[in-house]
Amino acid sequence: MTSTSTPPGLVRLNTGEKRTVLAALHEACASAEWARRLLAGRPYATAEDLYAASDAATAELAVADLREAVAGHPPIGRPKPGDPASAREQRGMAGASAELKTEMLELNLEYQELFGHVFLICATGRTGEQMRDALKERLGNAPEREWEIVRGELGMINRIRLARLVEEEPAP
Repeated sequence: MTSTSTPPGLVRLNTGEKRTVLAALHEACASAEWARRLLAGRPYATAEDLYAASDAATAELAVADLREAVAGHPPIGRPKPGDPASAREQRGMAGASAELKTEMLELNLEYQELFGHVFLICATGRTGEQMRDALKERLGNAPEREWEIVRGELGMINRIRLARLVEEEPAP
């Protein structure tokens, strides 16, 4: 039996105080423009409407907005200390060997030197080896191509994070 009730997090995103909702959206994506666009689109009838708005907002971000969004992400292999979401998203690196962690650190530094920002990948469900292989492959990209890939990865990350917000039960 499917429920037709609106998920609790979607109710909060639709009806919450602007400042509180912006803060929650900023936790999902560090781009102020992305959060502004999602806030302006309220209310959302369904979670799918919210995700579609997120996809549209992500697709329209300028490179400066993408840089702002990417700056909110820690390098792969080094989740934000004390941030369970960051640790959960990077779970694929948790059991990685010391050699793989060292290789990822070196590749992350090479990528950052080449492109001027951290390597962004939707790490959810990926192994450390898969992330390393993707990083190696993307080192050969032209900057314009890499921004296209970053935009796509950011869109996937934003959807995952929004889904968590939508389904989140209110605090007691």
